[in-house]
Amino acid sequence: MTAAPTSENRQRIYLDHAATGWPKPPAVYEAMDRFARQVGASAGRGAYRSASIADEIVASCRRRLARLVNHPSPQNVAFFSNGTTALNAAVFGVVGEGDHVITTAIEHNSLLRPLNWLVQHRGIELDIVPCDEFGRVDPAAVVGRLRPTTCLVAISHASNVTGAVQDVAAIGGMMRGGETLLLCDAAQTLGYMSIDMQASGIDLLAAPGHKGACGPLGTGMLALSGRAAAQMKPTIFGGTGSISQQLEMPTAMPGMLEAGNLNVTAIAGWDAGLSVLAVENPSSRSDDQDQIASRLRHLTSEIEGVRALTGGVLPIVSLVFDAVDVGMVATLLDTEFGIEVRSGLHCAALIHDFLGTGPQGTLRISGGHGTTLDEIDRLGEALKEIATELQLG
Repeated sequence: MTAAPTSENRQRIYLDHAATGWPKPPAVYEAMDRFARQVGASAGRGAYRSASIADEIVASCRRRLARLVNHPSPQNVAFFSNGTTALNAAVFGVVGEGDHVITTAIEHNSLLRPLNWLVQHRGIELDIVPCDEFGRVDPAAVVGRLRPTTCLVAISHASNVTGAVQDVAAIGGMMRGGETLLLCDAAQTLGYMSIDMQASGIDLLAAPGHKGACGPLGTGMLALSGRAAAQMKPTIFGGTGSISQQLEMPTAMPGMLEAGNLNVTAIAGWDAGLSVLAVENPSSRSDDQDQIASRLRHLTSEIEGVRALTGGVLPIVSLVFDAVDVGMVATLLDTEFGIEVRSGLHCAALIHDFLGTGPQGTLRISGGHGTTLDEIDRLGEALKEIATELQLG
């Protein structure tokens, strides 16, 4: 194997955007620094000038998010510290004791673990719909599990392991007119793919801000349809800056879900990132993403002993190596080539049973907004060199 580049002269190739996007647009860092140094006030906690500036930043970010997902009411968009807390708020806010919930085998532990807790401690019934060998779920199989007691269908828009995009709109269409709520985890798609809550029949849309949506770490959102907001219960209690004379939480959004001070510094960065995303040409961004995804799909075609698992349109692919631990390959890519990818189960507890990738998991490569074809080509050359060295195949 060629000599490893030193830390001083090697170029970092970051290919773990499914975990968090990096780097952010420069405007994100500038907005956070400007707010922290020049404003620094809490939102919803005062009428003086800097507090009003904080209020407007939060309101602007709500409006941008509502437009991004075609939601008619920005006030029904609540902020959270990440996608996990947003999913927890959704699940614990609408699921009650003895209810029936449908989810799938592709889900992240940020959804599976709260649902499992409710099974263990609140006696809910949970149906888990299987997926195929690439992480795709049949919409009819999901809707076929509906019962009169089903309060929630919860599904990821795309698998974080294979990138397989689910037909959430088909599920929402088949559910339309019923009383069951539809929760969509858009962690891997917000900012990368078009999302239309109204057309898709999505009642609750949860997502982090720090992946494709160009925000910093520490940001997340939950958007609620009118009927979901009417059923929602708060799960965190405290000050909201409104109706302070009452000991009960507000019943109106977004205060019902936003106890305590918001991370306005991070929200200022997210607002700036969303503004950059809004002015970019969506079709051009989609073309770039398609090229990266296509190159990733073909990157192992000439390497023996490597199997690729991918869902198609998103730039996410998982690799499995014959008789070689994926963690070893990830370490070699990092230490010898400066290429950062993730190995393991990716916090997805169930999907590996269907992919045949347990117990070690996969080597996941995930591109983002700034990923270049040259970086993917350099990854391919590195994998070929590692395969030769380890005598795969």
